[in-house]
Amino acid sequence: MAWGKQELVKSPSALLAARLTYRMLNRVYCTYFDHNYLSRGLALHRSLQRHAPNSRLWVLCLSAECHTILVTLDLPGIVPVRLADFEAADPELAATRADRSIVEYYFTCSAAWMLYVLAREADAEWVTYLDGDLYFFASPEAVYEELKGAAVAIIPHRYAPNLERRRSFGTYNVGWVGARNDPDGIAVIKWWRERCIEWCHDYVDGGRYADQGYLDSFSLLSTRVKAVDNIGANLAPWNIANYRIDVRDGQVMVDATPLVFFHFQGLRKGLRWFIFNSHRIFGAPFSATTRNHIYRPYMEELLAVEKITEPMLNIDETRPQARSHTIKSRARNVGILVFQLLDIVTGRAFLVVRDTAY
Repeated sequence: MAWGKQELVKSPSALLAARLTYRMLNRVYCTYFDHNYLSRGLALHRSLQRHAPNSRLWVLCLSAECHTILVTLDLPGIVPVRLADFEAADPELAATRADRSIVEYYFTCSAAWMLYVLAREADAEWVTYLDGDLYFFASPEAVYEELKGAAVAIIPHRYAPNLERRRSFGTYNVGWVGARNDPDGIAVIKWWRERCIEWCHDYVDGGRYADQGYLDSFSLLSTRVKAVDNIGANLAPWNIANYRIDVRDGQVMVDATPLVFFHFQGLRKGLRWFIFNSHRIFGAPFSATTRNHIYRPYMEELLAVEKITEPMLNIDETRPQARSHTIKSRARNVGILVFQLLDIVTGRAFLVVRDTAY
């Protein structure tokens, strides 16, 4: 778009807004989910459109039902791709499905999915993978301000002190992994794809864990890997105990930093009428501010989305994919049930009645 000299003089704010929009158009995102996580993925999309207008979100549809609904909805900014089409483009990756659980196979797809999108978004400045259970409360521009010289962006877990034992799962979280569309950025993601194809399992093996442990080695591959410093990016149950959460002028603040996006890992429906969070599992606080200004807006968004999608498809209870059926796993499920009952008694759980969360 070109502007005449007179127009520039008259509306410098319009020019600035147009330039910002252009930059956002060149920042592309990708994620993956199936029909059971559809409401989460669409909530992510809505929050992105709200805070990064006109951005594109590529969705790897992990089930046929998911693809059918996204095509039917035909939402602006969403690019749905069938899993079969993605696999046809990367047969080496598809061959790993035979010796991996479904969750392990999904983990294996992360890096390859980024490369798939990078190859089809020639004009993109950045392609960023986002977990489907993220939700934006402010513009991601604050994150990109840190990345001016970077080729790859990763975000530390920032574990709370009581969670030191979880460091074996990796220093960095796969919730946000960004690659600049240049040789350095692409090279790191190619290396990540190769490692995931070699080994990507749901247990710790030395420095490896799923697709996530490999992020610790990114800085060895390039001097242009940036660990994001912004504590408002990827606030999550495992790190929220590190910070004071309050609200100023309608903006959720993490200490003195605006909340950019929250990672709603472990959120699940259960016991028919309730939605539970994972704060008790992580030994994390759950203040009234967190409940009312972080979780409640997300609950309302999820329920609004499900009101649209449920007539199109019977959505199962939203819960993490079952990873194993070992005695240890069953014991963990019993523990989760106990935590859920405690959350109901203490008011941490949301009661859902007639599409409203209380």
